Amino acid sequence: MEANAREAREADSALSVRAGSVRAGSEPARTQPARAEPARTEPARAEPARSEPARSEPAVSVVIPVYNGELTLRPLAARLEAVFTARGEPFEVIFVNDGSRDGSWRAIEELAAHYPWIRGIDLMRNFGQHNALLCGIREARAPVIVTMDDDLQHPPEEIPRLLDTLAQGYDVVYGRPQRAQHGFWRNLASQATKIALQSAMGAKNARDVSPFRAFRTHVREAFSGYQGPFAAIDVLLTWGATRFAAVPVRHDPRYAGRSNYSFRRLVRHALNLMTGFSVVPLQIASLMGFLLAGFGVLILLYVVARFLLYGRSVPGFPFLASIIAIFSGAQLLSLGIIGEYLARMHFRLMGQPTYVVARKTGESHSTPERE
Repeated sequence: MEANAREAREADSALSVRAGSVRAGSEPARTQPARAEPARTEPARAEPARSEPARSEPAVSVVIPVYNGELTLRPLAARLEAVFTARGEPFEVIFVNDGSRDGSWRAIEELAAHYPWIRGIDLMRNFGQHNALLCGIREARAPVIVTMDDDLQHPPEEIPRLLDTLAQGYDVVYGRPQRAQHGFWRNLASQATKIALQSAMGAKNARDVSPFRAFRTHVREAFSGYQGPFAAIDVLLTWGATRFAAVPVRHDPRYAGRSNYSFRRLVRHALNLMTGFSVVPLQIASLMGFLLAGFGVLILLYVVARFLLYGRSVPGFPFLASIIAIFSGAQLLSLGIIGEYLARMHFRLMGQPTYVVARKTGESHSTPERE
C-alpha cells in the first residue's frame, strides 16, 4: 500500500514538471525592441564649378580714332575681319569716337552689337587725334597694337606687312605711303610737321612717321603716366622704343567725306610738337641771340674804327633804324618762343585732361573717366 502511494506521488510530480515545461515553452520569448540606428547619409559630393568657355585673348589690337566717319566704319570693319580671318589670328578693334558730329557713335554701337571683337569708346568732346589714340592704346589688351585712320586711306590689307616686319625684332614699324593722296598744301604742311617731329623725336626715321603703325604693347609702359592736353604718339613711342622700321604701303584715296586736317591745324600741330616735346626752339633763340650779339660787337668796332680813321661817325638814319629793327625783331621772337613754353606749362598746371571717356559699348551706365 505504501509503495503504491509513493509511486503515485512520483508520477504526479513528474506530470507537474512536464506541464511546467510545456507552459514555459508555449510562452513567446520576450525580446528587447531593437533600437533604430540613425540612417547613414553619404556626404554630398561637391560638383565641379561650371566655368564659362574662356574667350581667346586677342593677338592684335587695332586702335582707330573716329571723327565723322559714319560712312566708312562698316566697310572698314568688314575688310578688317577678312584680313585677320585669313591670318587665323584672334584680334580686337577699338573705335574711339573723338566728338564726331555725325552718327559715328551710333554706327559703332551697331557694329559692337554685331561683332564681338569690336569695342567702342565715346569721348566727351573732340580732344584731337593723338589724344583719342592714346585712349585706345591704354585700353588695348593684345601684345601688339596697330593704329590706322578711319577713312580707309590706310588699306587693312597692308596690316600683315607691318606685322611681319614687326616680328623681325622691331619695336615700332611705320607704314610709309608709296604715294600720298593729299593736296599740295597738305603735303607741304605734312613735311613741315615731320621736320618738327624729327627735332622732337631725335630719331633718324622721323621722316617715315605715319599714322599707320604697328608696335609692341609693352612700349606703352614708358608713357603710362603721361598727362597733359597735348599728346604726340610718335614722340611718346620714342620714350620706350629704340628699334624702328618703315615699310612702303599702298595709300588709297579717301573713301568718303573730306579730310579734317587743314593747313592751319597741321601747322599748329607742328608748333605743339616743337614747343611741347622739344627744346630746339629755345636753343635756336639762344643761338640767334649769340649771333646777333656778335653782330652788334662787329658794328661797334666798325663805328669806332671809322671814327678813328676818318674823324667822323657813320651818318644816316637808315643805318640806325635797320640795326634797331634787327635787334628788336630778335628780341620779340625770343620772347614769343619763351611765351609758347610758358603757355604749355600753364595748361599743364591747370590740370587739363588728355581725354575724358563718356561711355563705352556694352555699359548701360558709365561714369566719365578722366585721364
